[in-house]
Amino acid sequence: MRLLKIIFFVVLIFNNAHAGANYFNEGLALYENEEFDKAKFKFEQDIVFNPKNERSYLYLSKIFNEQKKKELEEKNLKTVILLNPKNEEATYNLAQLRLKESDFERSNQLIEKLLIFCKNYCLKSEKLKIEIEKSLNK
Repeated sequence: MRLLKIIFFVVLIFNNAHAGANYFNEGLALYENEEFDKAKFKFEQDIVFNPKNERSYLYLSKIFNEQKKKELEEKNLKTVILLNPKNEEATYNLAQLRLKESDFERSNQLIEKLLIFCKNYCLKSEKLKIEIEKSLNK
């Protein structure tokens, strides 16, 4: 009897972990097909099973960007950075969001931070830094 309980528990855990992985992949496919409301739901489901999956939060921020929901976009970008302070895309996107809101100082701080650890966003960050500096000098 005890062995059956252990087997049941292991199967339950495996199924939940597998379901969580599928939610992200399903959300990604829906996002790529621009089915943002359905993708949002799948990423939210993934977060239930994988609350530290920075990728789901990142894609939620992208969806909210498309939907012009800046507060929710910002919230999700900050969550990504909280989970992974060296996430280049989230840091860059948050810097862009700050720049659009004319928060030049905070945008500049984010870009300075990004330039320290960037690997893929270095060129984009340099260009954004120049844009910020031009805005500061106006």
